[in-house]
Amino acid sequence: MPSTTALLASASGLGFGLSLIVAIGAQNLYVLRQGLRREHVGAVVAVCTASDVVLIAAGVAGAGTLLDAVPWLGTAMRWGGAAFLAVYAALAARRALRPTDDALRADEAGLRASLAAVIGTTAALTWLNPHVYLDTLVLMGSVAAGHGGQRWWFAVGAMVASLAWFTSLGYGARLLRPVFARPAAWRVLDGLVALVMTAIAVGLLLA
Repeated sequence: MPSTTALLASASGLGFGLSLIVAIGAQNLYVLRQGLRREHVGAVVAVCTASDVVLIAAGVAGAGTLLDAVPWLGTAMRWGGAAFLAVYAALAARRALRPTDDALRADEAGLRASLAAVIGTTAALTWLNPHVYLDTLVLMGSVAAGHGGQRWWFAVGAMVASLAWFTSLGYGARLLRPVFARPAAWRVLDGLVALVMTAIAVGLLLA
C-alpha cells in the first residue's frame, strides 16, 4: 500500500502532467482528428501514451543532461521537427481549401489511411517536436527531483495523466461527430491545424 507521501507525489505528478499535455498542439490536434474519423484510434492513443511513458521515465532518471552534453542534438531536432510540421501544415491547408464530404467516412473502402502511415505520423508528431523533450526530460525531470525518494511515484502520476488524456481525447472525439458532419467544420479544423503547425514550425526555427 503506497504511503500518504507517495500518493501525494502521484497526485502532484498527475496534475503537473495534465498541465503540460492539455494544450492545443500538433499532437493533440492529430489525436482529435483521428478520433473524429474513428481511424486507428487505439494505435494513436497507444503510441502517444507509450512515448510519454518512455520520455517521462527518461526525464525522471536524469536523461535531460544529455541535451546539455550534446548541443547539436537539440539543433537537429529543431530543424527536423520544423520541416515535418511545415509539410503537415501544407497538407492541412490544402484540405481546408479543398474540403470533401468524406472526412468522417474513413471506414469506407479506399478512405482509410494505413495503420503504418498513422503510426508513423503519430510518432513523428511526438518525437520530432523538441518541446516534448523540454517538457518531459527537463521540466518533468526537474520537478520530479524535488520529490526525492518519491520521484517515481510522481512519474507514475504523470504517466496516468498521459493515458487518461489521450484516451479521453481519442475516444471522446466521437461526441463531436455531429458537428463535423458538415464540411465547413472540417475546413475550420484543418485551417486551425495548418495555423498551429506553421506557428510551431516557425517558432522552432527562430528559437
